[in-house]
Amino acid sequence: MSIREDVPPDTVGVELTEEGVVVEYVDGRETLYHGVPHRQEGSVRTMPGKQVHVLVTAASETEGVLVYVNDRITEANILESTGVGRVVLEPGEETTVFPGVRARNETQRIVVDADFEAVDGRVFVFEENEMGERSFELVPETDDE
Repeated sequence: MSIREDVPPDTVGVELTEEGVVVEYVDGRETLYHGVPHRQEGSVRTMPGKQVHVLVTAASETEGVLVYVNDRITEANILESTGVGRVVLEPGEETTVFPGVRARNETQRIVVDADFEAVDGRVFVFEENEMGERSFELVPETDDE
């Protein structure tokens, strides 16, 4: 089975805590994205070479979908057993990760943006590698007039 194929996400459990964002996979295991996500208006442009995960919660904030963007390491059957989705984007390519949430590949950087008229819940973007991790929450742009 190819590790470069898209995998549709399933619904996973979500808990927002003081320590960070906890995701409970379909198989019952959990992971913690450490720290309170930095609120970011408009879009997030990740650093090159990072693993990028996009979490979109339901309005209840207790469940959502988690999608890995350009993960070329994890086998599709592992993603399917956990409920995590995957999209693979070539340079210059863009796709809908979840209705109202788009991701595009801009020369080794992933840009994620959200249309908050189409998204009922919250949108988080996590980037990580062996050197560390950063987390963001996309929020609507404000008019500072």
